[in-house]
Amino acid sequence: MIYSNFFKRPVLFLLLLFIISSCVSRKEMVYFQDIEQLRKSENRRSGNNLEIQPDDVLTIRVSAPEQEAALPFNLTKSITSQERIMGEVELETYLVSNEGTIEFPVIGTIEVKGLTNIELAKKIQDKIRSYVKDPIVNVRILNFQISVLGEVNNPGTFSIEDDHITLSKALSMAGDLTIFGKRNNILVMGEDGDHKTYAYLDLTNANVVNSPHYNLRQNDVIYVEPRGTRRQSAGSTGLASTYLSIVSVLASLVILITK
Repeated sequence: MIYSNFFKRPVLFLLLLFIISSCVSRKEMVYFQDIEQLRKSENRRSGNNLEIQPDDVLTIRVSAPEQEAALPFNLTKSITSQERIMGEVELETYLVSNEGTIEFPVIGTIEVKGLTNIELAKKIQDKIRSYVKDPIVNVRILNFQISVLGEVNNPGTFSIEDDHITLSKALSMAGDLTIFGKRNNILVMGEDGDHKTYAYLDLTNANVVNSPHYNLRQNDVIYVEPRGTRRQSAGSTGLASTYLSIVSVLASLVILITK
């Protein structure tokens, strides 16, 4: 009986130590803590089209029934003789300046910051009508990217070819959430002018599609936080050596007590 009581106390103590050591706190696992220091934005425009910002890279193609009249507005890169034979012509790109402008052929400086690609196309059409009859302008933003982090199957940074992308599509590109991802607390961080903003979205609520953050913007970051079970799992895996040590101690105690 004495041996039994003597044995139980250290065993219970070690088991308690085992349980505590196997848990990993939220502070050790979760990204972007204290994000409340940033401005929480609920007023971001909810339209689908991407707004052009400084440092964006654009391609602008002008066409018309009389294509020769449109040629001065299509800057092309130097091409080799072989490319010339194949008819392959690559357009020069336009880098949006810090002031939000580009230098366009014939016209000169154009303010583009805050415009969508459709709005910029219409603006250029209006400016070149005196040079080109019935012009058609196509604008593309080449460096539209979003990043997905956390509990998804394929985290990373993705280039978007369209002029808009939704949160659901971004998560599907990242392979969807793992079973450990919090579905009711998806963090979306972005930019609003010179300010960094954030919002938490609940994928379990169908009303999420009405959020102004559901349609993503250039350089938005989506973070899926792990649930508590994931943190516990990480703790169990990371502390395997601790477990082995505890088992070794328990085995030694059993040998000493039963002698």
